[in-house]
Amino acid sequence: MDDPAEPDLPRGVALAWGIAANPQRGPKRELSIERIVDAAIGIADAGGLAAVSMAGVAAEFGFSTMSLYRYVSNKDELVMLMGEQGYGIPPESVREADGWREALRVWSREQVGVYELHPWLLDIAITGTPVTPNSLAWLDVALEVLEGQPLDSEEKLSISLAVLAQTRWQGSIERGYREAATAAGRTENALDLVAADTLKALVTAEHLPFVRRILDDGALEPGEDDPFAFGLDRVLDGIERYIDTRPAVRERPAQTGEDPRIASDAKVREAGKRVREAQKALAEARKAEREARTHARDRLRNSRT
Repeated sequence: MDDPAEPDLPRGVALAWGIAANPQRGPKRELSIERIVDAAIGIADAGGLAAVSMAGVAAEFGFSTMSLYRYVSNKDELVMLMGEQGYGIPPESVREADGWREALRVWSREQVGVYELHPWLLDIAITGTPVTPNSLAWLDVALEVLEGQPLDSEEKLSISLAVLAQTRWQGSIERGYREAATAAGRTENALDLVAADTLKALVTAEHLPFVRRILDDGALEPGEDDPFAFGLDRVLDGIERYIDTRPAVRERPAQTGEDPRIASDAKVREAGKRVREAQKALAEARKAEREARTHARDRLRNSRT
């Protein structure tokens, strides 16, 4: 029987949605899209996105590079799938937060945690609207927690993007600090102290009076407060002020042929919940599988020494 025809989508997008045809030839038992992506993520976690190549991933399995091309068309496609799996699905802690403001703070914090786990995600350029399931799931939950506020769809999207911009900036800065600290063999706080001491020796009140003032006040030295929390809180302050001044937004009229009761149908909500639970279980199973393979490789390596 022939494989089902692929939809009119880029193959990488179709693979992410699980609706692309399987390869007709190749080492199917040894390879799969999931195993290929897992291997690529392992390489990226260890050496960054630049370390990932089709040949390098193929070598993880002892196959030729051509074997991979039966599953993914090129590296860009592979990177798209890596990003999809790297982000995973948003945790329920976002929905469980008390109010939209705390929910967006949790949403941001959880994404920063993903960047810490997979720093190479920050190297994947954002070139347009997200089109893969997990990336859309993160956007969806941000829009969900804003439901009920006097905002139209464009405003909800813009708010999500504003918080995301702050989140990615934080992730990028924190990654730079971690990498610099690792390279120097110091803690991040130690690096800040060295930088502050250096500037104190160089900066004078005559030439840079305001920089000198914050140096004397110790503002550039490590403290107990999270400097990124301040910035995010000010973004949320602005959003809250904006919401407070907005008039109520009328419900969008149903489109022709659309049953307006569907949006509040308990069965639809329950189905969505089951889908999220299944996605979460799948992500946890894949993580357990990766850990098991890592332990197996370690045992094999140790048995040879």
